[in-house]
Amino acid sequence: MPAGTTAVCAGHKRGTTKRRMLASAAEVLRERGAAGVTIDEVLSRSGAPRGSVYHHFPGGRNQILVEALQFAGDSMSTAIGDAACQGPMALLREFVDIWEDVLRVSDFAAGCPVVAAAISTSDEDPRLIRDAGQIFERWRAALARSFVADGFGDGEAATLATTMLAAIEGAVILCRSLRNAQPLRDVADNIEFLVTGRKLVGLANAQTRRSARSTPV
Repeated sequence: MPAGTTAVCAGHKRGTTKRRMLASAAEVLRERGAAGVTIDEVLSRSGAPRGSVYHHFPGGRNQILVEALQFAGDSMSTAIGDAACQGPMALLREFVDIWEDVLRVSDFAAGCPVVAAAISTSDEDPRLIRDAGQIFERWRAALARSFVADGFGDGEAATLATTMLAAIEGAVILCRSLRNAQPLRDVADNIEFLVTGRKLVGLANAQTRRSARSTPV
């Protein structure tokens, strides 16, 4: 390998060490929860030298946990944001595709890192629960905006967004327990049925109101 290529690769490796460590920490968080994220496990999975901890994470394990949660949350938020403009059903399919892939690749060992952080014990950094709530709110808000763009009122969009988010996160937990992705597919089918039904009811109610206004007294 030419010397110049070696230098570029070395620089690239240094630049991605922190990202590898965060990705590894997020992976452990998915599989074992906050309590399972240890410096030794992160180093083992990422292949990073121990000195990287002090260089990239002077706050130690707590900093790794908090930044890993944000790393995982931001990755998912980007995917949700990209799909939101295509409507709530496209967003639903994006959610399902992401989680089916995560479950399959991990052999049903990995779940949602944000859920793992949200249910962490009081012994962990309190920022975890706070940040998990903020990430969930970003996802819920993106879902709500998608429903509004699809013609739903603000209140109905908010309740549908909460329902979709809670149902999918619950389905992921069931899938891990049963080692089967069917609960996720069942939830997706029923959410689609619910949304379609609510939309038809809304159209029927709007037609009834129009008819009432046009009927002579």
